[in-house]
Amino acid sequence: MNKSYHITTFGCQMNEHDSEIISGMLSELGYEESKERKNAGIVIINTCSVRENADKRFFGTLGQLKRRKEEGDDFLMCVCGCMMQQQHIIDTIKQKYPWVDIIFGTHNIHEFPKLVENVVAEKKKITDVWEEGGEIIEGLPARRLHKHKAFVNIMYGCNNFCTYCIVPYTRGRERSRKPEEIVREIQALAEDGVKEVMLLGQNVNSYRGLRESDGSIADFTDLLYMINEIEGIERIRFMTSHPKDLSEKLIEAFVQCRKLCKSLHLPVQSGSSEVLRRMNRRYTKEDYLALVSKLRQAVPEIALTTDIIVGFPGESEEDFAETLDLCQKVQYDSAFTFLYSIRRGTPAEKYEDQIPEEIKHCRFNRLVEVVNASSAQKNAAYVGRVVRVLVDGESKRERGYGGEKPGSGMTALAGRTDTFKLVNFIGAKELIGSFVEVEITAANTFSLTGKIVGKENFSVADKK
Repeated sequence: MNKSYHITTFGCQMNEHDSEIISGMLSELGYEESKERKNAGIVIINTCSVRENADKRFFGTLGQLKRRKEEGDDFLMCVCGCMMQQQHIIDTIKQKYPWVDIIFGTHNIHEFPKLVENVVAEKKKITDVWEEGGEIIEGLPARRLHKHKAFVNIMYGCNNFCTYCIVPYTRGRERSRKPEEIVREIQALAEDGVKEVMLLGQNVNSYRGLRESDGSIADFTDLLYMINEIEGIERIRFMTSHPKDLSEKLIEAFVQCRKLCKSLHLPVQSGSSEVLRRMNRRYTKEDYLALVSKLRQAVPEIALTTDIIVGFPGESEEDFAETLDLCQKVQYDSAFTFLYSIRRGTPAEKYEDQIPEEIKHCRFNRLVEVVNASSAQKNAAYVGRVVRVLVDGESKRERGYGGEKPGSGMTALAGRTDTFKLVNFIGAKELIGSFVEVEITAANTFSLTGKIVGKENFSVADKK
């Protein structure tokens, strides 16, 4: 059998990390990653069920692979992720895409090597989806995308049951890892050269880890202070934070924890208290604005990003105006904006007052104008400043570096500031994974452009 694999990932950072784990397990079995899906012996599609667009992309990608099977190509077709936790999706795959070999879900990723082994040996298709997650499996390998930064799951599942969201049904109830297990994992990552960790959970503010030492409970802020002490780790980030659970203790951690990045993704979803009630978000517009005020009072330089849904059932023009008003008051650094789409199996699916598509799109465009204006203004404030950037890799931009062109041994690079601003600049490729000082020379709506400051920054001598 062709011992290579290719993974296509849809969805959030949790899905990305799941794919890293699948990649790590396959690597331990002697499989090598294939850059081209068409050449892989095992093809895996890791799915997302949050948005309708992700569903369409998945089925479109699955359909593209049908020809390989019809032409007799002996490769394994595997599908996993959140969509597989829904029975109607599994039924659709079996009916319309019968050439899929393995279907598995979010709770039994650790079983994937065994599933591959069984399919290869028995030449039979397998569907293995667990309704609930069991005991948390520690020590799974992960093949990271970056050498210098890593995703770290601190908890799994969600208990919030927002009326529009399928995640509690696909990821299960909340389960927190023990803090010592998380610390041990991050210590090992630091020893392997990781400088930045992204802590992952559907709602990290709900983290409650049972300490091994005395059986007491460590909350999320306790965990942050523990990670802050780990030698070698330079930056700590986390996703995602629910406003209803954001404590003053956590706000204070932004002040006290030197390594905790001054950026926060705080999904608001709507600026209307009535819509928030119908969404089961359990806070009001006023609650959210008060939280933002506390954050900015404690950490004036903090960068705030958010998620906003446009066209939730029953959203009136007045409700939407409240969302625009909130965005103008908060002045977000950036926002992920979405058109509401019906998710089968959620309470909002049955709401009768669905918003017509043309109204959704009109509101969406108006919202994007407000958000982009805020983003551009926030970025413009960086021009002339010198910022510390962790170089992630080569830039995806081909031009727009203030007239600076790559010289001999130089290339276009990109990295992130403490506040998660994307910065493009010219430098040596060997700088990837290091910290550099960059003077910002120009600002765009979604990124910054700069130039490296100081000759010492053109090598990898010491970037700490």
